[in-house]
Amino acid sequence: MADGDADPLAEFEYPAEKLVLTDRQAEVLALRERGLTQAEIADRFDTTRANVANIESSARDNAEQARNTVAFLELLDPPVETEIEAHTSLFDVPPRVYSACDEADVKVNSSAVELVEEVRSSVADAIEDNILKRPIRVYVTERGDVRIAAGNSSGSS
Repeated sequence: MADGDADPLAEFEYPAEKLVLTDRQAEVLALRERGLTQAEIADRFDTTRANVANIESSARDNAEQARNTVAFLELLDPPVETEIEAHTSLFDVPPRVYSACDEADVKVNSSAVELVEEVRSSVADAIEDNILKRPIRVYVTERGDVRIAAGNSSGSS
């Protein structure tokens, strides 16, 4: 670094080589998290603010792809997968999810209100007047994260 400051990644347990980010991307995100502006980072690295903006944008895109990849991998074999039938009240979804999670000994990270909102935002086109028009599938990862997908009309619970 231009001014001899300490490595911004030194305090973190994950060295950049274990991340999907380049060293520079990781440094930029760490410095931004500490409150530095892109202009301040550009001065520190003796580059332009536009270059720092591009590095930050690429880093955030890479991070989003990594999160999506993890979410995909978690859904390949989730400990909880339950189908909620068509004609079910939206407000009956959380107890059914909690019951399935209890059977699998998985703790859900969402309250009942959050589960209802997750269903609404994930499969809004499958809901009419707070009733499911078609079945949905609810997946819960080992970490308790919930994923929801529209099911098909011929599946079973």
